Amino acid sequence: MDSKGLEMKGISMEFPGVKALDSVDFSVKTGEVHALIGANGAGKSTLMKVLAGVYKNTAGGIFINGQEIEIHNPMDAKKNGIVIVYQEVDTALIPHLSVAENIMMDYLIGEQKKIFIDWGFIQRKAKETMKKLGLNIDVNRLVSELTLSEKQMVLIGRAVFHEAEYLILDEPTAPLSVEETDKLFEIVETVKKRGVSVIFISHRLDEIFRICEKITVLRDGQLVGSYDVKTQTIDSIVEKMLGRKLESTFPKHEVEIGGKIFEVSNLSGEGGVENVNMHVNAGEIVGISGLVGAGKTELVKLLFGATSRDSGEVLLNGKPVSPKTPAEAVKSGFALVPEERRREGILVHESIETNSTLPTLEKYCNGPFMNSGMIKESAVKTIKTVGIKAPSEKQLVAKLSGGNQQKVAIGKWLISDADIFMFDEPTKGVDVGSKAEIYKLIGDLVAKKKGVIYATCEFSEILGLTDRVYVMYNGTVAAELVTKNTNEEELLLYSTGGGRDE
Repeated sequence: MDSKGLEMKGISMEFPGVKALDSVDFSVKTGEVHALIGANGAGKSTLMKVLAGVYKNTAGGIFINGQEIEIHNPMDAKKNGIVIVYQEVDTALIPHLSVAENIMMDYLIGEQKKIFIDWGFIQRKAKETMKKLGLNIDVNRLVSELTLSEKQMVLIGRAVFHEAEYLILDEPTAPLSVEETDKLFEIVETVKKRGVSVIFISHRLDEIFRICEKITVLRDGQLVGSYDVKTQTIDSIVEKMLGRKLESTFPKHEVEIGGKIFEVSNLSGEGGVENVNMHVNAGEIVGISGLVGAGKTELVKLLFGATSRDSGEVLLNGKPVSPKTPAEAVKSGFALVPEERRREGILVHESIETNSTLPTLEKYCNGPFMNSGMIKESAVKTIKTVGIKAPSEKQLVAKLSGGNQQKVAIGKWLISDADIFMFDEPTKGVDVGSKAEIYKLIGDLVAKKKGVIYATCEFSEILGLTDRVYVMYNGTVAAELVTKNTNEEELLLYSTGGGRDE
C-alpha cells in the first residue's frame, strides 16, 4: 500500500469460544472514504474496536504512514488521530450533561485539574461545531432531551471537534432522516478534502456506492477482499458478503387476510400523537411510514403503554384495552420490538437464555421455582428459529453483533401469546441476509393469523413487505394507502405534508 495512510496487518482477535477475527488485513489511504462491510457477526465492529483501542488484538500490527504504532486503549487511538463514532449512541453519551459538555468531553477531561473551567469557551466551540454540521441544536439542552438522530449528530460533532485524521463511522445514518443523511455526507466530503480518512460501516449499500471509493468485505471474521467501488455492483457485493446469492429480498407471504382484530379510534397522547385512526386485520402486515420525527415511534410506544394516553379508544379482538404500562400491554396481547434495542429491547448484560424467556417467564415457573430445563429448551429453540449466531444460550447478549442482538429482541416474542406484533425499525443496522430472515419471521407470524404493525422510514420495506400502509406526518395519519396501489413518490409526498389539500 501507499505509505501515506493507515494499515492493519494480520489482525486476529478471540473471545471465549469465538474467533472474531482471523488474520485480517485492512488499509485506508489519506483522504479516502473506505467502506467496511459484511454480514452481522462478520467482524467489522470488532476490527474497528481494535483500531480504536477498545479491544487488544491477539496478533498483528497497526501502521500509520509506514510506522508501527501501539494502541492499548482509546486514548492511544485518539493521540494517533483515530476517532470512532459508535452505532449505539446511548452508550457513548452522558444523558444528564448538555450537548456542549458531550461535544467537548475530551477537552473537559483534559481540563479537570484546573480550578476553573472556561464554560464560555466550551459553549462557543460547541456552537461552532454544530454550525459546521449545519444543525440548529441548542448546545445547552440536555442530551436526554434529544431525539435519536440529534444524539447521533452530537457524537459526530464530537469527532469533528477532535479533528480526527481517521474517522470511523459505525452505521452513522441508521437513525437519520434523508435530509440529515445528506448533511452527514456533506460533512464527509468536507473532512475528506482536508485529508481526513473516513472508514464507513453501513448495511445501506446504496449509500456506500454513493460516497465511498473502496469497499473491504469481511465474512465470518476473515477478509474476503478489497475492491474499487467502480468495479462492483450491489448484487456482486451482497454475494461476497453472504458467500451466496440472495434469492429474494422480500419473501412473499401468501396469507388469506381475515377480519379486523385491532382498531384505534381518535387516539391522542404523549409524544405528539394526535387523533390517529387505524386498524389491523388478522394475517395482515400494516406499515406505519413517515420520515424521522413523524411520530411512528411515539405511536407504537403509546399503544404499548410506555407513554400516557390522553384520549381515544383501542380495541383488541373487539374488547377495549387501555394498558398503562408495557407489562399490562403484554398481558393484553401486545408485543413490541423497539427501535433502540440496546436501551429498550434487550438486557445486554444478561444471557440469550434470560432475554429470550423473559416476557413468558410465567410459563416456566411453578410457584417460586423456575424450571431451568424448560427455560434452556425454549432458549435453544429460539436461537435455532431466528438464526442467532452464538456458542451457546448462555452467551451474554452484549457479546453479540448488532444483528444478532436484534434477533434476540425479536425472538423473545415469538413464543408469546401476543395477537398484535409491533416492529419499530427492526432492520436498522442489520445486514441483508439477516433482514431476509427477519422478513420471513414476520411472514410466519401472519401465517398464524397474527396482526403485524411495521413502522419504518425505509420506503422499500413498506413497499416490499406490507399489505396496507398508514403514512404519518407531524404526529398524525396523513394517508391510508393500499401498498400494491402506491409507490415511493406517493409515500414521500404524504410523508412531507403534501397531498392533503387535494
